Amino acid sequence: MKKWLLPLLFLPILASADELNSGDTAWMLVATAFVMLMTPAGLALFYGGLTRSKNVLNTMGMSLAAYAIGTLVWVVVGYSIAFGDGDFIGTGKVMLSGIDSNALSGTIPELLFVAFQGTFAAITVAIASGSMIERVKFSTFVIFSALWIIVVYAPVTHWAWGGGETLNFGEIDFAGGTVVHINAGVAGFVVAMLLGRRKDYEKTAIKPFSPILVVLGAMLLWFGWFGFNAGSEVAADGTAASAFLVTNVAASLGVIGWIIGEWLIFKKPTLVGGASGAVAGLVAITPASGTAGVGGAIIIGLVGGFLGFLAVSKIKKIFKVDDSLDAFWVHGLVGIWGSIATALFIADYAMPENYSIGSQLVSQLEAVGLTIVYSGVMTAIVYFVSAAVTGGGRVDEETETIGLDESTHGERALNL
Repeated sequence: MKKWLLPLLFLPILASADELNSGDTAWMLVATAFVMLMTPAGLALFYGGLTRSKNVLNTMGMSLAAYAIGTLVWVVVGYSIAFGDGDFIGTGKVMLSGIDSNALSGTIPELLFVAFQGTFAAITVAIASGSMIERVKFSTFVIFSALWIIVVYAPVTHWAWGGGETLNFGEIDFAGGTVVHINAGVAGFVVAMLLGRRKDYEKTAIKPFSPILVVLGAMLLWFGWFGFNAGSEVAADGTAASAFLVTNVAASLGVIGWIIGEWLIFKKPTLVGGASGAVAGLVAITPASGTAGVGGAIIIGLVGGFLGFLAVSKIKKIFKVDDSLDAFWVHGLVGIWGSIATALFIADYAMPENYSIGSQLVSQLEAVGLTIVYSGVMTAIVYFVSAAVTGGGRVDEETETIGLDESTHGERALNL
């Protein structure tokens, strides 16, 4: 069997069907609503709580803008690039051409599939915003979001899920390890490098505005992630149920893994750490959610949480890049772990005939490498274009000092 055919075993979204299934459709309507909640609510609160009080609204506004802009770009051209006909990129579905209420994608209406996948595009660029907050111009981010989905996100999606054969290495990515998390993490890291550090980075304590918002946001993300992972089966069946369960298990173990790290090194487990660990566990299980069993989910989530803690508390300091909210370390690095672990912890019942861990591991690493290189290079180009259009991508020093809430939006998070 050709290597590029292997993902078809795990991605029913690519399969064809002749009949609409009302159960599948009902589940996917719910799952799409779950994932929608993740960006303008869950991620906005999580990121908003982590930033400083003078930049809370700007940070949350970037998640809101990413969702609105991502939705527009997706239905105009993004879906066509990602899921249209073609090898390197898809074509033929601009403005959803040829898709009406009777068109099917598997056993659900294709219009519903468009909506579901659009929520993925929006949250991916929103995740990347966490690396650049507190000094990127809002106007730059708006243009960046639109261009990035077209130039980076949609092609990577096409290679992994949309039928593009040339750059499909036989990777298993059930719900977005490379497509979403590694892609977003690398993009954020690159923009953080190009923007430079915040002027008071490592000179003064930068504390979260509200740990309460962080925990609330993380719990909304956890809730929405059931739609993210279990919905990626695009059917109401046993695989969706398994993905639902292992998602919950891995998130719980991510909390435990992060808190263990804090307890061992700092002697104080924090709620911000626990919430971050939940997100790390969710990131780690995402690519394996359709193929890992409970035992694998326990290990994947535990390692994901502990790795996220080590990355944020120790490894990050080596690189000296001001990744404001650790998007690369929690999504990119932990996403790499999740993609590798996908090959290592595939359940017996999900294992195809003649499965080779070694061969699959090579496929996973090839896909990870391609995503890192492509996302890194193209993100830099998209950023330079966006910055040129807006007269520079970084705010001036006075604006940075005052904070972007009042200087950019004329608002404050709390009017006391």
